Amino acid sequence: MPFHPTAGDDRPLLILVASSYWVYRAYILESVSARYRLWLLNPTPPTWEDPYIIGHTVVDCLDLDKLIDAALAVTREREVAGVFCYDEVYIETSAHLSAALGFPVLDPDAVARCRDKTATREALTAADLPQPASKAVATLEAARAFAAEIGYPVILKPRNLGGSLGIRKVERPDDLAAAFALTDGTRMGGIRQFEDYVIVEEFLDGPEISVDCVLSGGTCTPLIVARKVLGDGPRLAFEEIGHDVDANDPLLTDPAMRDTLQRAHAEVGFTDGFTHIEFKLTANATHIIEINVRLGGGMIPYLGLLTSGVDAPLAAADVAAGRVPRVSFPKPRQAASIRFAYPPFDMEVTAATAHRELAEPPVHEMAVGVQPGAKVRLPPHGLARTGYVISLAPTLEETRAAVPDAGRYFTFEGRPLEPVS
Repeated sequence: MPFHPTAGDDRPLLILVASSYWVYRAYILESVSARYRLWLLNPTPPTWEDPYIIGHTVVDCLDLDKLIDAALAVTREREVAGVFCYDEVYIETSAHLSAALGFPVLDPDAVARCRDKTATREALTAADLPQPASKAVATLEAARAFAAEIGYPVILKPRNLGGSLGIRKVERPDDLAAAFALTDGTRMGGIRQFEDYVIVEEFLDGPEISVDCVLSGGTCTPLIVARKVLGDGPRLAFEEIGHDVDANDPLLTDPAMRDTLQRAHAEVGFTDGFTHIEFKLTANATHIIEINVRLGGGMIPYLGLLTSGVDAPLAAADVAAGRVPRVSFPKPRQAASIRFAYPPFDMEVTAATAHRELAEPPVHEMAVGVQPGAKVRLPPHGLARTGYVISLAPTLEETRAAVPDAGRYFTFEGRPLEPVS
């Protein structure tokens, strides 16, 4: 699209790789565009992104050669400060793009080490940091052998996917074959493929948390702690159906947690960028589950904005531009809970309704996350978050009580989809 510069606009220009779905991502561009101009490289033409970008190029963001060519075309006419990406699908190609353009942020080797859960395990083992026993396997026989070694229940997960796709908990040996087939069959075109693709992992009992961190020059600064709310039942088990964020969470300032975060990032070699690192809190240790080199999903950064004013997207953009991130917590500290809505079955949506008449304080906002005509599948075959509701109050006790689940706030109608074979 043609670019018509605005007089006096001296905001640095970032190349944004992919934009994702507006309902859950628009707040990111709203924050970042206040300080930076954005040129979007995206597989499809922009729609909702238009108010936040100065130009775009339609390109396959998983084809590195085409991605680099598109970016170089931008750099020939404009000075570019860095590469910005918050979508896990495209983070590895974004890292290689950043390196090709000569930027030190998003080191490709460190990003690959974090994206590959087995490589992450190997790096963290060297630092003797607590983590579950884990092994990548290529066959059902190898999965059976390792599961027998560590004991049931076990977790099966794809080696380098996110969003809870393909994750299964296996309670007993008789259930392993079906779970292995499902996990092994959950793949995404365009990203690295491994022969030993299925990870068999020790099941740890305890609550799960995540910490969103910004890193600059090797220094790790935690910004947001989120307490995960997990689903249950055959379709939503291990699905993150919500998050609770308290801006006064003691883990934000806990010296042991800060030391763990600093050491973990050092071991994987990630020094500049943004991470969403996940933990399991057991009775005797804080175990690292995975390190994701991106902003947290599930609108966690937005909950940080609501509860303390900390602007994680802007901090991530600062680092991408080669700047020391400006981190502040300007708002009075509060708590927030988000719960996601799901359709009753795999469907092609014909109607989606948010019952806003039910939104009494401390319910803060709600939104439908799907349009008629969309085809949505429940986990583990898809990420069917079809809406969300957020509550905001001084304490988590209040926010949790206000939104025990999102189902009552939405109605979804549709035609059933054919089962996944």
